[in-house]
Amino acid sequence: MPASSARLGFGLAAVGRPAYITTDRDDDLGTAADRSVSALRARAHELLDEAWGLGIRYVDVARSYGRAEEFLGDWLAAHPERRSELVIGSKWGYAYVGEWKMDAAVHERKEHSAAMFDRQWPETRAALRSAPDFFLIHSVTPDSAVLSDEAVLERMRGLRVDGVRVGLSTSGPRQADVVRAAMHLDDSPFSVVQSTWNLRESSADAALTEAHDAGWTVVIKEALANGELARAEAGTDLDEAASGIDTDLFSLGAALGQPFADIVLSGATTTDHLRRGVGAQVVGVSRAVLERLAVEPADYWRRRSERPWR
Repeated sequence: MPASSARLGFGLAAVGRPAYITTDRDDDLGTAADRSVSALRARAHELLDEAWGLGIRYVDVARSYGRAEEFLGDWLAAHPERRSELVIGSKWGYAYVGEWKMDAAVHERKEHSAAMFDRQWPETRAALRSAPDFFLIHSVTPDSAVLSDEAVLERMRGLRVDGVRVGLSTSGPRQADVVRAAMHLDDSPFSVVQSTWNLRESSADAALTEAHDAGWTVVIKEALANGELARAEAGTDLDEAASGIDTDLFSLGAALGQPFADIVLSGATTTDHLRRGVGAQVVGVSRAVLERLAVEPADYWRRRSERPWR
C-alpha cells in the first residue's frame, strides 16, 4: 500500500452535485444527462470503493455538497464494518440550493448561525447514519461573525464534550487571520482546520504551521487549485518548477511535503485520479520556488470566485 495513502483524503465535493467549479467536468462526468442522482451516487460509490482499496481512510463531505453525505451514508450502510477504520469530516454553514440543476442561478447559500447549526447537525447525522468524527464550520472568512457568536461556540463546545472534534474550514485571502483568531479564542473548541494551500496560494502556511504545532489536525484542500495545477504548458513557471514530474503529481506532492499537512484532499472525479494521487511522491519545494509560483492572494481568490459552475 503506498505510503501517501495514509495522508491522502478523498473529498466528495465534485461528485455530490451535478455542477461545480472544477475543470474538465464534461470529460470526466459527461454532460448534464449523465449526472443524474443515480449516476452520481454510483460514481461516488465506485470512487469510495477505489479509495478504500487504495488505503485512503479520510473522507470529506459537507451539507452543501449536494447529496454527498447521503451517498457516503448509503455506502457505509452497505459496508458497516469499514466505519470504524474511517475518519469522516463534514461541514455545516452552507446549504445546497441548486435543486440538481446545472444552470441554477445560485448553488449554495451561506449562513453561520445557531439556527443553521441546529438544522444541519441532525441532517448530517441522519445522512451519514452516524455522527462524523470532525464537524467544521464551513468556509469561515474574517467578515463572518461566527467566531464571536457565543451561541454557536457553545454548540461547538457541546459537540467537543460528546467526542466530536470540531473545527473550521477557511477561504479567501485572509485565511491566516481566521486560523489565528480561532486558535486564540478563550476556551476555543476547535482542533481541526481545513484550508486551501497550493502552489499558487500558499499564504496561510505560517498560520497552519502554528495550528499544527498546537496539536490541531490540518487538512489541505484544493491542492490542485480546482484543476488549474493538473497540467501546465511547456515552458511555463509551473512546468519549469516541476522539472520533468507530471504537474499534477508535482503539485500534490508539494502539498504532501508541507510539514503542517496532516491530510491532503483529493477531489477526484475518476478512479484514475485517485490512483494517480496515491502514486504522488512527497516533493520538497523551496521558499524561493513557492514565491515564484504564488499569485497575490486577493487575485487568486477573485479568479476562483469567477470560475463558472459547470
